Amino acid sequence: MAKSQNFRVGKVTVYLRGQVWYLRYYEQSKRHQVRASDDKTAARQLAAQVNAQLETGAPAATSFQAITIVELRKLWLEHHEHVLRSSVATINRYRTASDHLLNFVAQQSPNKQASRFGVHDAESLVRYLRTLEVAPNGHAKASKRRLRDKGVKYILEVCRSLFNFAIKRRHMPPYAENPFSVIEIDRIPVEDAKPFVDLSPEKEREFLEACDDWQFPIFATLLLTGLRPGELTHLLLPDDVDLDKRFIQVRNKPKLGWQVKTRNERRVPLMPELAELLQTHIGDRKTGPVFMRRRFGGSDHPLLGGQIEAELEAELDKRIQDATSETEPATRTHKAKLAQQVWRDAGVIRTDRVRLGYMQVTKKIDLPDLTAPKLFRHLFATALQDGNVDPLIRMQLMGHAPNTGDRTGTPLSMTGHYTHTREHTWRKQFEEAMRQRPGIGVLVKRLNVGSK
Repeated sequence: MAKSQNFRVGKVTVYLRGQVWYLRYYEQSKRHQVRASDDKTAARQLAAQVNAQLETGAPAATSFQAITIVELRKLWLEHHEHVLRSSVATINRYRTASDHLLNFVAQQSPNKQASRFGVHDAESLVRYLRTLEVAPNGHAKASKRRLRDKGVKYILEVCRSLFNFAIKRRHMPPYAENPFSVIEIDRIPVEDAKPFVDLSPEKEREFLEACDDWQFPIFATLLLTGLRPGELTHLLLPDDVDLDKRFIQVRNKPKLGWQVKTRNERRVPLMPELAELLQTHIGDRKTGPVFMRRRFGGSDHPLLGGQIEAELEAELDKRIQDATSETEPATRTHKAKLAQQVWRDAGVIRTDRVRLGYMQVTKKIDLPDLTAPKLFRHLFATALQDGNVDPLIRMQLMGHAPNTGDRTGTPLSMTGHYTHTREHTWRKQFEEAMRQRPGIGVLVKRLNVGSK
């Protein structure tokens, strides 16, 4: 390379290698060498742009660390694992959603760089997702269906978060737009959402009457408290249920590897009738899960039966230590599995067993399409609205109330997602509001005159 062909534009050196012009410069004491152009004039223009950015302290247009999408996804999940400490369940959801992106990229170019993934690629991903068939409950043997609009939007939102991470970590060219922000995910309509099925008062009574003695207290509690199934199965005696003051305490139990989905703890009051039912269900037990597996309703007892919370925590610590070696420390995923084993040995019900029991009862009452006990949470929120409960109280009872300084706080819109206004409720509130208007008095007066 003849040095006479080199030239400088301020802080940027431009040199020719073969038939291509390259730029060399230092940014924050780091050396950068980037391909510019085959054309000398275009290389000079790019050098002038980079020099101007260096002079003002702005990120240079050519300064970024190019990595593949596969590498980017790995770094992003590790960031959630080790920095943000997102829950294992959340990380698994992100991994599953971003797997669709990796599968799509593998069909195009397995080593495709994140910096070369543009708006056209994002739009192609949307078309690809709309052709996929998935199992709604995640089981391999379940019948498959097309991804619903909400599923497509969630995957795209995860991808948008992934590329926001890439931009912040300078794995995308400076000033580059997030391709998933450009396609305006929030404007994609939800046209094929799973419809809400409202249980009539008659069907609600029929459901509870169809429950056996083991199922009845479980589903009556879900119906009258709005608890998530996972919250119900992880209630422990004596701290989580106070039958004298009539409330359930939904608590995080990090030392036992379980936390509320939103991390927001809350107290849910109990109706006197439900408190009486729980008293009968619990009987003389003072410790352990409030709701235990069916097999432990008689003389059979769980391996860790009768242990208090501190003893269960000590047992989990012991199992983690036994599974940890100097060369192979236990991962969070492994710790979560050990925690599940401790809960199981304490007699706790698996949430999929709650769902199975729910499906058994819905089949009895000729509603086989109802397969998710989450319906009771929707009915709980809707009943609160029917009763004209203050929106803030509804939000707190649902566990959506954001705590001060808690980044996981959920806005009121999530409570609205669970709330379905019944016709008699909106008609009653509408008429009460309209009767406050002066025009109603004039209308009544005219009608009275006309009737005479």
